[in-house]
Amino acid sequence: MRFADYAKIYVTAGKGGDGMAHFRREKYVPKGGPDGGDGGKGGDVILVGNKQLNTLLDLRYRKFIKADRGGHGQTSRKTGRDGKTERLEVPLGTVAYDAESRERLGEITEDGQELIVAKGGDGGLGNWHFRSATNQTPQHAQEGKDGEERVVELELKLIADVGLVGFPNAGKSTLLSALSEAKPKIADYPFTTLEPNLGVVAFSDYRSFVMADIPGIIEDAHQGKGLGLQFLRHIERNNVLLFMVGCDSDIEEEYSALLHELKAYRPDLLDKPRILAITKMDLKEGYELDSPPEIDDDVEVIKISSATGYGMEELKELIWRKLQNIGEEEPL
Repeated sequence: MRFADYAKIYVTAGKGGDGMAHFRREKYVPKGGPDGGDGGKGGDVILVGNKQLNTLLDLRYRKFIKADRGGHGQTSRKTGRDGKTERLEVPLGTVAYDAESRERLGEITEDGQELIVAKGGDGGLGNWHFRSATNQTPQHAQEGKDGEERVVELELKLIADVGLVGFPNAGKSTLLSALSEAKPKIADYPFTTLEPNLGVVAFSDYRSFVMADIPGIIEDAHQGKGLGLQFLRHIERNNVLLFMVGCDSDIEEEYSALLHELKAYRPDLLDKPRILAITKMDLKEGYELDSPPEIDDDVEVIKISSATGYGMEELKELIWRKLQNIGEEEPL
C-alpha cells in the first residue's frame, strides 16, 4: 500500500432536528397543553486514533464526509433521535488544521483518542418549552441548528524513536535495511526514498527501538523546495536525530547545512539529542578518515559502514543510551 502523509477532506456535521409544535389531544383531554418534543442533535465528524494504521491513503479517496441530521421532535415531549456520528480512523501522529484559517484543531497521539473536527447542530426546542401564563398555547417551535462545515487538512507526522537526517544518497535507506527488517527502495541516485519508511531495530536481549528513514533534505527545504516540508514535518515526532554524512563528502559543510535547514524550519528541533554518523567508511583504507571533522557542538560522532557492518553494533548501543537518557516524561 502506498504511504500518504497528507489529505484534505470536506466535512459537514449533521443539522439538528426541528422541534415539534403539537398539543396533547386525548379522549378525555380535549384541550391538553403543548407537548411537542425537541429535535435530536446532529451527528459530529470525529477523528479516531488507530495504532494499526500508518497512512492517510484511505482519506485521499473519501474527500466528502457528511454526518446524519438529528431526528425531529415528536409528540408527548419525545426527543428526536441523535444523528449518527461519522468516525474517521487515522494513524497516530495525525494533526488536523482548518484549511482556511490554518487553526490547529488538534493532534491524535493515542490509540482510541477522539478529536471532533465538525460539531453537529443542536436540535430545536419543541413548543412545550414556550408555554407561559400569558401564552398557554404556543404555536411555534425552533428549527434545528446547522452543523459545522469546514475543509480540514490532515498531516501525518511519523512517530519514531530515531529519525535519519541527511542529504539524498547519504545511505539512510541502506542503514535502515541493515539494522532492521524494513525493505526500503535502494539505488545509487538521489531521492531514492520518496516516502518515509519505518523499521524496528532489535537487540538480541529483546530491546528494540523504531527508526524512520525520511526522504533526504536539499538546501532550502524549509522553503518547500524539493520534498521540502513533506520531509521536515516528520522530524518533529522523533526523539533522537541521527545525522548521516558520507565520508566521501565535506563532512563539516554538509553537517552545518543540515543544521541550518532544521533551524530555519523549527529552531527547537536542534534541542533534540543528536548523533553524527559518518557513513560509507568501507571506502576508506583502514576505516580511517584523512582528517577528523571539527564539530563545534558536543554531538557524538561515530564511523560506520552499512555494507560491511563496521560500527553498527556500537551505533545501536549509542542510540539506545541516548533514548534512555531522554526520560519517561519526554514527549515524542
